[in-house]
Amino acid sequence: MFESFREFIRTLASDEDERRSDPADDVRVAAAALLFHIVDADGVVTDAERHRLKQVLGEEFGLAPGEADRIAEAGRQADQESVDLYNFTSVLKSRLSEEKRVRFVELLWEVTYADSEVHELEDNLIWRMSELMGVSTRDRMLMKREAAEKSGAAD
Repeated sequence: MFESFREFIRTLASDEDERRSDPADDVRVAAAALLFHIVDADGVVTDAERHRLKQVLGEEFGLAPGEADRIAEAGRQADQESVDLYNFTSVLKSRLSEEKRVRFVELLWEVTYADSEVHELEDNLIWRMSELMGVSTRDRMLMKREAAEKSGAAD
């Protein structure tokens, strides 16, 4: 009987290890999943959005192009398997400083502006993601303005 109890405890420990190794728990994959969610929000994924998403991942996380592609694909898969945004935003909220979370919101806007327009669903999603990550409305709107200016959409 004691042996079966020990086996039960070992099973719990291995289940815990599997949960820790969840790719969506990786900051890079969580960020990629949220970026893919934004890109796909309006139902049209352009080459410009796809390119900017991979570029952002490479620049922000110091990834080689092949690694950025791999993380982007893992993020896409994680987003497709997820039922909400909370899993991803909670990873970023717990692991990134406030400054880096604000920077991530700017990146969301940059990817959104890659196709030169912001759909109302994209705008609403960035608002929700920002709220979940603890980024203020003020910072969210400042980052939107900066991304618009960088893209030329603020003209």
